[in-house]
Amino acid sequence: MAEATPIRPQPADTIETWHYEADVVVAGYGIAGVSAAIEAARAGADVLVLERTSGWGGAAALAGGFIYLGGGTPLQQALGFEDSPANMKAFMMAALGPGADEEKVTDYCEGSVEHYNWLVDNGVPFKESFYGQPGWETPFDDGLMYSGGENAAPFNTIATPAPRGHVPQMADKRTGEKGGGYMLMKPLVETAEELGVRAEYDMRVQRLIVDGDGRVVGIIAKQYGKEIAVRARTGVVLATGSFAYNKEMVQNYAPRLIGKPGASIEEHDGRAIRMAQALGADLAHMDATEVAFFGDPQLMVRGILVNGRGQRYVNEDTYPGRIGQETLLRNENQAYLIIDEDAYEEGCAGDSSTPFFRFQPKWVAETVEELESEMGLPAGTLVSTVEVYNRHAENGEDPVLGKKSEWCKPIGSPIAALDLRNFTAGFTLGGLRTTLNSEVLHVSGEPIPGLFAAGRCTSGVCAGGYASGTSLGDGSFYGRRAGVAAAKG
Repeated sequence: MAEATPIRPQPADTIETWHYEADVVVAGYGIAGVSAAIEAARAGADVLVLERTSGWGGAAALAGGFIYLGGGTPLQQALGFEDSPANMKAFMMAALGPGADEEKVTDYCEGSVEHYNWLVDNGVPFKESFYGQPGWETPFDDGLMYSGGENAAPFNTIATPAPRGHVPQMADKRTGEKGGGYMLMKPLVETAEELGVRAEYDMRVQRLIVDGDGRVVGIIAKQYGKEIAVRARTGVVLATGSFAYNKEMVQNYAPRLIGKPGASIEEHDGRAIRMAQALGADLAHMDATEVAFFGDPQLMVRGILVNGRGQRYVNEDTYPGRIGQETLLRNENQAYLIIDEDAYEEGCAGDSSTPFFRFQPKWVAETVEELESEMGLPAGTLVSTVEVYNRHAENGEDPVLGKKSEWCKPIGSPIAALDLRNFTAGFTLGGLRTTLNSEVLHVSGEPIPGLFAAGRCTSGVCAGGYASGTSLGDGSFYGRRAGVAAAKG
């Protein structure tokens, strides 16, 4: 949706009344915002958070709660998994590209163990329990699982597999409503409050305020229809989320997501990005998207996914987000799950955080030829696909796409197909280009004085691919950096 109000920066000398003042003003009270607030306060700054909604949390509080961490965290070590910053970097550079920022990925990997300890020290609970079943997330309160396809082809040949999806412990989860993300945000907000961080709610940021030297010195916001001027004595931190719900920006930058916003919240309207752009801020990877796939992993690993030509296109035991990207971005959003009756029943009996993705088959037949015909696929396409798959699956192998042997079983009869066409949704990954200290960069390559940003309004460690936990991971990691830098001014 296009902005109805101006985004051009407002000169400070036109401000008649400063309604609020603080050293550091943070826009957004999600994971990046709360992390920035904590570190700015610890650096001695007076901190004020402006939150658009009536409470803290943002998209983070509704998320599954993965924080992508590794390099040998205490939780990884306690559960017997070996990892190192170099191994973590090898995976991230392969999985999160093309075009992943090597400097930022290296920085993130080297600081990952310290960041885990910071979260624990601030009250975030992690249970020493590993969840090893296929799934979008653990349906229980386990603290660690694979969340990016690290143990699946092709990445298991590039880096030693290590689970890095760290999940805050929480019981009675409700996927998409109240997940582990809530137990990530709650202790962090409590820490911020204990440090004296103030928050003003129902504040919709409108534009930045700059002084005569071009330095950002505040924000104009709107609260209950009234314009509010907020002065920032040392720095402004933008942490208001992605542009997934800005129709115009999605059309311009990430058109594959038109009509498919998901795993995001409506407040992710790109406003902070546009505000900074009005100052000449540079952008990066605006076409990059995470893509959720509405299929249950317990079923997908037991069958084969084929496209509209009846051909396999991805190993079914990989990260579901990778399956989503392959489906939407490279296979015209066409997907069918081919599975036999025994495998379907076995998958439906498994644990799942997404049982609502267990759909009934649309077509059922005794033979592959009959199924192919009923589905309307070109003659011989599905038959040859299943024949090749079954021939190698007899030996527990998948030389075509590299599915792990434990999931390679011949497809028998009766055979069915689940219609998963157009079953994708996603959110945007691109945004403001920032330094390792979360300074927003001008198109000239120089930092914009007084302006910092973190979270999904920036281009973080993901440039193309995605792993669950990288948003909350780099949002909190670089949110901390933003808070420290903004406090220094």
